[in-house]
Amino acid sequence: MKQHAIHVVRELRRHGFQSYLAGGCVRDMLLGSEPTDYDVTTDATPEQVMRIFPETYAVGAQFGVVLVPIPKDGREFDPAGPPHPIEVATFRSDGVYSDGRHPDQVQYSKSPEEDVQRRDFTINGLLMDPLDNVRVLDFVGGRADLAARIVRAIGDPERRFQEDKLRMLRAVRFAARLGYEVDPATFAAIQKLAPMIKQVSRERVRDELTKMLTEGHARSAFEMLDESGLLKVVLPEITRMHGVKQPPQFHPEGDVWIHTMMLLQQLPAHCSRTLAWGALLHDVGKPPTFRVAPDRIRFDGHVEVGVVMAREICQRLHFSKDDMEQIEALVANHMRFKDVEKMKPATLKRFLRLPQFDEHMEMHHMDCLASHGELGLYEYVAEKLRTIAPEDIRPDPLLSGDDLIAMGYRPGPRFKEILAAVEDAQLEGKMHSREEAFDFVVREFPVTI
Repeated sequence: MKQHAIHVVRELRRHGFQSYLAGGCVRDMLLGSEPTDYDVTTDATPEQVMRIFPETYAVGAQFGVVLVPIPKDGREFDPAGPPHPIEVATFRSDGVYSDGRHPDQVQYSKSPEEDVQRRDFTINGLLMDPLDNVRVLDFVGGRADLAARIVRAIGDPERRFQEDKLRMLRAVRFAARLGYEVDPATFAAIQKLAPMIKQVSRERVRDELTKMLTEGHARSAFEMLDESGLLKVVLPEITRMHGVKQPPQFHPEGDVWIHTMMLLQQLPAHCSRTLAWGALLHDVGKPPTFRVAPDRIRFDGHVEVGVVMAREICQRLHFSKDDMEQIEALVANHMRFKDVEKMKPATLKRFLRLPQFDEHMEMHHMDCLASHGELGLYEYVAEKLRTIAPEDIRPDPLLSGDDLIAMGYRPGPRFKEILAAVEDAQLEGKMHSREEAFDFVVREFPVTI
């Protein structure tokens, strides 16, 4: 991808235009990281770029942006489009952002210095000439802020955030991911304008929060979200965890907020989004179910309440059906580990075959380390997974509904009860053949006329 980005710069230069690498890829390269994508900026207009690269996707041409796909083999282009095409943006200055995301109109420019003034943060406002000994053009003090480890808005921070409110979340994410501080004036602007994050589409908010959770610095990100005032706007359910005490014999670490932050601290970089959101929401039902009983603090029904709340949050943020189901399952099952040593073999095997059970295991592991630190139940389940053959956890059914019909049973709700009883006996190791299953059904569920 890097070589193709350089090729785009070279071709634009060959046709007489200014051209540089821009934005996050420059920042990452200066920090010694491999960029995930590359952007190019130029004084060529979108129409001129498209004449040089006929395969270009004109997805944002009205804002001065076109996408140049990466060749499959260096010669031919993939008509379906690559996952990370090179974004080529024309130097410009932006007008008013009425929708809080896109400028109402753009004015093309011949000046790279004018172009960077419209960008979000100084560390993202750097340009690089890859054809001239990787010379860096810095018109906004970005290199100094990289050295000082500061995220600072370019120009007036309030104006930058009013142009695109999502930039407030991005400031937090960059600071957390890089281990930087947010410039005080920039942070003050976020605190002032935090309620305006409601104007951003829920999908964009969801994606930005997911990046915070999965980039390896989730605790820092969410503590900064809380301090900035953004968290109480985008996820008020999480801020309500503050000050909700827990029984010290099970949670010596402190309240529900502290516990959740300690759990987030363990989320590895590049973990799945469902594990990350399951970890964030696993105890979301505790604040509304908190009560002090004569014996100890209790959260009766917090799992059931938490599942409903997690579903509402996922629906609000427009998660996919599959992601929502897995996040709900993580919330619904996180307390079942306490009973694994007492489960019947059939119950345990059904538990072990939950979809994506590795995520349930990982969340339980993190949950323990964020509280009492005891891993006995985790190790018990891990041993069962090692010693029980997969075919014993998910055996082929001995009987089907068609078999029951052939035996004279009428289809109906009773089928589920009969088949579940057969599977229970099979999972318990009490039944191994179809003949035994037939005898069991005839004996325990006689046909009614």
